[in-house]
Amino acid sequence: MEVTLAFNIVFQQTPQTPNTETLTRIQILTAMGVTAVVLLIVSRLWLLFDPTEMMPLAWAEGRSLLIGVALGLGITAASAIAYRVWAAYRQSADFYLAMVIKPLNWIDLIWLGLLPGMSEELLFRGVMLPAIGLTWFGILISSACFGVMHFSGSQHVSYVIWATIIGGVLGYSAVATGSLLVPIAAHVTTNLVSACLWKLDRSR
Repeated sequence: MEVTLAFNIVFQQTPQTPNTETLTRIQILTAMGVTAVVLLIVSRLWLLFDPTEMMPLAWAEGRSLLIGVALGLGITAASAIAYRVWAAYRQSADFYLAMVIKPLNWIDLIWLGLLPGMSEELLFRGVMLPAIGLTWFGILISSACFGVMHFSGSQHVSYVIWATIIGGVLGYSAVATGSLLVPIAAHVTTNLVSACLWKLDRSR
């Protein structure tokens, strides 16, 4: 869901309504909260059984935050292009847009940005990546696991592929800067900006 939320507004496209049971606001918020807690527990257990040095949250006088925000905006733009030219990905994006964002209130979008952005980055880039190795192999494996976590059916394989690609970008940003804050800021920015754009378009 994290990187596919704003492409309709960018290109004035109307999503097709998915044939799926509509979730309520409470169900979506609960699912986000439970998922975040589970990922935090997995991260903690990983460190318990495989003590490894986590990727640090290097502030770098604010540079890490600025780089992360800029990267997040770049990912949002790239996702918009993918939405326009990749039909299968567009169908998956439409599915998540209608299912997740529509029932949420504006204030809920803060949680949509923070909970997945922080918990997923802590596990995949903060713990898993250093444990495997800060190498191209580590980036590949952790991003593949990140992509698989977003699997929700064979009809949405394109979403898994895109999530894997973005996972690789986020992993590389962590290795290149030596800071977990960069992918966290990028992830949160992408979720928040994309969701706000889609919500704004639907409120007109």
